[in-house]
Amino acid sequence: MRTQILELHTGGSESITDITRQCDEFVADNGGDGLLNVFVPHSTAGVAIIELGAGSDDDLLANLDDLLPADDRWRHAHGTRGHGRSHVMPAYVAPQTTVPVFSGRLGLGTWQSIAVVDLNVDNPDRTVRLSFLPSG
Repeated sequence: MRTQILELHTGGSESITDITRQCDEFVADNGGDGLLNVFVPHSTAGVAIIELGAGSDDDLLANLDDLLPADDRWRHAHGTRGHGRSHVMPAYVAPQTTVPVFSGRLGLGTWQSIAVVDLNVDNPDRTVRLSFLPSG
């Protein structure tokens, strides 16, 4: 298994950060068939496979805001208002995903991208662990 760490700066606002290019380059460097695991070792971020740039990313943030409002209902209540929702979000947008790799290329569909979803405005720096497990 081969691993690479990505360091992201997601900024001080809710964000969806496209990491498809970095994932593509990582599997191309490793070549062959296998599985790419993408993992964010944070309790307040997730990884989504979603179409980006056509409004779906904004729709996802809006839907998460409807589902997990940034208000005072959260028992986990340090940091900015509604910070506790960031700790619940990974139950909806998991902190990992696995993508098949064929001949050193991601097996994504035409409009699919790999993105880090981050609602935590208190921590703008994220780490992403890419792990490639070759077949056979």
